[in-house]
Amino acid sequence: MNGNILTQIAQISVNVVDIERAVAFYRDTLGMKFMFHAGQMAFFDINGIRLMLSLPEKPEFNYPGSVIYYKVEDIKQAYEAFIERGVTFISQPHVVAKMDHMNIWMAFFRDSEGNTLALTSEVSN
Repeated sequence: MNGNILTQIAQISVNVVDIERAVAFYRDTLGMKFMFHAGQMAFFDINGIRLMLSLPEKPEFNYPGSVIYYKVEDIKQAYEAFIERGVTFISQPHVVAKMDHMNIWMAFFRDSEGNTLALTSEVSN
């Protein structure tokens, strides 16, 4: 095997403490497309990538997850919409990288379970 073997993300898993509270946050507050429950797991569809919320299966799997960056067209508009829905942000939208033809913006927030998430947007100069 050679070349680019990993070319697509199929699923991202996020640990949660309270599955029903987390489902409500991701479905109702963030407006993600809920797919289904399977035991202590819940699945969402994000444009073909599954987001799995789950209770840790064993104590050794109970650790904070990675930051998930959700790409949005207009970060300031998404930020304001989420503020209105009760999302608590860690930071306001701000430029993290200035490129020749665009700037990369980010705004960080926490979900209902304390996981750090982020909005990101590429804005033309």
